[in-house]
Formats: sequence, C-alpha cells, structure tokens
Amino acid sequence: MAVGIFDSGLGGLTVLDAVARKLPAVPFVYFGDNAHAPYGVRTHDDIFNLTCAATERLWDEGCDLVILACNTASAAALKRMQETWVPSDKRVLGVFVPLIEALTERQWGDNSPPREVAVKHVALFATPATVASRAFQRELAYRAVGVDVEAQPCGGVVDAIEQGDEILAEALVRSHVEALKRRMPYPEAAVLGCTHYPLLARVFQDALGPEVRVYSQANLVAESLADYLQRRPAFLGAGTLAKFLTTGDPAYVSSKATQFLRRAITFEAV
Repeated sequence: MAVGIFDSGLGGLTVLDAVARKLPAVPFVYFGDNAHAPYGVRTHDDIFNLTCAATERLWDEGCDLVILACNTASAAALKRMQETWVPSDKRVLGVFVPLIEALTERQWGDNSPPREVAVKHVALFATPATVASRAFQRELAYRAVGVDVEAQPCGGVVDAIEQGDEILAEALVRSHVEALKRRMPYPEAAVLGCTHYPLLARVFQDALGPEVRVYSQANLVAESLADYLQRRPAFLGAGTLAKFLTTGDPAYVSSKATQFLRRAITFEAV
C-alpha cells in the first residue's frame, strides 16, 4: 500500500512529513534525485527524462501512485507525462492542484467557468524553470478571473538549502521578496511555489509582512492526498516498506535531511 514521493532534492521532505502525519498507516517511499539537483535551471526535456526515471524506480518499489513533490517537475514535466507516458494502471500527481484549490476556493473537478475570487494580487515565488513554464498562471486562469500574479524566480535559494547554508538562504529570500515588491508593492497573498521554501516560510512571512497570507504546500498536499486515496483506494500500491532513496551521497543527504526535519533520516543509495 506504499505511495511514492519524488523531489529533485530535499525540499519534498516537507511534503513527506505532512502526508506521513496525515496518513500514518501508509508507508511512503521517498526518492530524492540529489545528484541532479537543482532542477530549476535545467531544460524541460532534461527535467522530463529525470522525472520519468525516478518515477519508474518508485513504481519498482510498489508505488502505483507517485506524488511529484517538486514544483519544477510538476510545471515542466507532469502534463507531458500524464498525456504521453503514464500507463492506465498508474497515477502521477503534482503539487499545484491543492494550491489552486485553496486560492480559488473550488474543487479541481469543478469545471464551471472562471469566476471572481477574493484574492486579486498574488506573489509567486518559485524556481526559474517553474516561473518560465507559467504553469501556475495557466491553471489559475482556468478557474479564476481578475487575478494579478507577479512571479519572482528565486535563483540560488534551493542550492543554499541543499548545501545547508541557512544564512545565505535567508539573505536570498529577503532579496527576492524585495525585488518582487518593487513590481507589486502590496500583494494580498504569496505562494511558495517550491517544496524547499516551507523550510524558510518564517523568513518569507517576515519579509512580506503580517498582512500577506502565505500559502505553503505541504499541508495542502496532505489534505488533498488523503481525499484522493479515500476516493481511489485502488492506487495504494503493493509496497509495504517505507524508505528513503537518493541518487546522491547517502551519508551526506541523510545528514542534511536529519538537520531539516530534526529527526533521524537514513537514505539508501539508488
């Protein structure tokens, strides 16, 4: 009954932590492609190929359902995967859907015409590849009208987090928030469009100010996954063991993961 969680690096651990607390009976297999991180500066074809390879490995672990806990992969590869690559007995889902549902206050299956929503000015912080894809804006436009989205590519933040350099990561976040606010001085809401960023949610909130509502993905994804599995229990795979896999150095990745989640995490080499 295992479910796979994939990320280019360590950011998806924020999603894993939330879904594991929400669904304690489900074993989760986490795959971090640390050897090829970050994905945010790669081409779409490269991201597609790497994401497919990781997904196949999670299928081999008995995970018929794989969550792309990586906004870059969700933006650059998911649609192509679902349309051309994923077989009918498997499912691959992304992390944009719960965010869009939260912002528009409507379920994904609601296919009524786009309508006005309460939030009019949204700041999007994401990797350069996610920003370039415009996937968030496209999905939002299907469901809402009159929403101004200002996107800020946050170069360097993922690298700093992966390297464990908290001081640099915080400085970069403040710099990116300042850059966005020069273009959108008064955002009403901010979307942390990378699963690494919840590790710095406090810094984003402090830089944006208390009046800005910050949407972080982990808990939203956990709620959405619980609902999905309740409606589609057949996609609980045959795997029974929870584990952590990495394409990187398992000792180094385990050390950084333990630092991030503040509990012992042991990765195995792929």
